[in-house]
Amino acid sequence: MKILVPLGTRPEIVKLAPVVKALEVAGHEVRTLATGQHYDANLTDAFFDELGIHPAIRWELPASEAERVGAILSGAMTEVGTERPDLVLVLGDTYTVPLFSLAARRHATPLAHLEAGLRSFNETSMEETNRKVAAVSARLHLAPTELAGRFLEREGVDPARIRVVGNPVIDVLVAKGITARPVAERHGVLVTAHRPTNVDDPVRLGTLVEIVLHLAATVGPVSFPVHPRTRSRLIAAGLLGRLEVEGVTLLEPVPYEHMLELLSTSKLVVTDSGGLQEESAYLGVPTIVLRRSTPRWEGIELGMAALSGVDLDRVRDLATRFADPAEQARIAAIPCPYGQGDTAAKVVAVLAEDAMEELLAITEPDLTSWMPS
Repeated sequence: MKILVPLGTRPEIVKLAPVVKALEVAGHEVRTLATGQHYDANLTDAFFDELGIHPAIRWELPASEAERVGAILSGAMTEVGTERPDLVLVLGDTYTVPLFSLAARRHATPLAHLEAGLRSFNETSMEETNRKVAAVSARLHLAPTELAGRFLEREGVDPARIRVVGNPVIDVLVAKGITARPVAERHGVLVTAHRPTNVDDPVRLGTLVEIVLHLAATVGPVSFPVHPRTRSRLIAAGLLGRLEVEGVTLLEPVPYEHMLELLSTSKLVVTDSGGLQEESAYLGVPTIVLRRSTPRWEGIELGMAALSGVDLDRVRDLATRFADPAEQARIAAIPCPYGQGDTAAKVVAVLAEDAMEELLAITEPDLTSWMPS
């Protein structure tokens, strides 16, 4: 098959790298396209080099959100219409996903959605809307877990179109030989925060600073790779200096393997990232999620992670619980609920199914003698 794979942000680069490689090994003609949603080289170039995935084409986008969305949609329409792929494969929930979904449907091109079925049930979440656009556009839904598959079925997706394949980020960890550290060798806290709802709100941003300082004083040294957006907001609010204290290490965005090293050696992760919830589950590291909902419910159900929002009192209580040695040992022993490292192989196998050509086909119905009821 001729497969178009657009890459929007760092998580898409990381997660799609093993899938692209597996598809190429299987004989598919894969065209990767970097849409430019992450314009900082620390968030893109380093990851392309590190993961061995080099896009055939790269876009540069305008500065404003509206112009960027318009540029991606315009480019997607042109790309799909000109290249005429047999399949467009998207992952996740960034703007790249719904915009390529629309372009694929406009040109009657089948769409496969990887990481399908994640639901946070947060009506204010743009990512939730992006996932749902993909859900109504996709011919093939590649869900990471059984729960995600059930969410799709509840929304009316035909079960015949759903395949549970795990999450490809686990493929990356397995391929890199990343393993969980013994609990006794872990120390300190890894903190990340980048979501606009957290860092663009001055009150929440101030509370985030207090959370970091509290963790440094009570749990252990804090490593805080600061996202460009977060850094600019901290500077604008005059808060960056408050974090330049002993026990808090502020870092520029770090290479992926460095991030995994920080993660695997930490006693606790405090984050608003989605991908880190999966990676920390694989490594058995307790995670406090700086959100009030999450599309990754499996970790919550197992007690590996907990939702806190940007709430200092709740973070304080959860940090005390998760830092307990018995709780550390319990979480370290739980198998990862997000996959076993064979997602890319499963995607290749799904596309090789005998019925796949018929399943992916987009045809105009003939309803002249029948009306839906």
